[in-house]
Amino acid sequence: MFLSLLSKEEKNYFIDLITKLVSVDGAVNENEMQVINRLKYEMGEDAQRYRKSNLSLEKLIEYFAGKTKSTKNLVFMNLISASLYDEWYSVEEHFLIEEVQQAFGLSDKKKSELMKIVYSERDLRERAKRIISE
Repeated sequence: MFLSLLSKEEKNYFIDLITKLVSVDGAVNENEMQVINRLKYEMGEDAQRYRKSNLSLEKLIEYFAGKTKSTKNLVFMNLISASLYDEWYSVEEHFLIEEVQQAFGLSDKKKSELMKIVYSERDLRERAKRIISE
């Protein structure tokens, strides 16, 4: 959501970060690849020409931790969304999201607000699927 607002460099590093998030619990599966591709599509042409960087997970987190508050909130919200997209709960993903929250300096209140947005979007998408299929 709102990933098109990121700069070209931020988009590329975000793809690196999201790939590391979804693969933290093992190899990337088909559902997780669909999530990454959906996010790339949302980011537009810049993300379609994505080239993987050599940055470690720690360096990617550090990169975004140095960005503006709105960029950190946007990245964090999309990390939460991606982690919830598939039906599998991953403890490793949860711990990584907590690590990102701390590195970004986000309060529990801000995390809660961003999670409410993610859950509202997810609920709306599920409701739309039900209505369409009736």
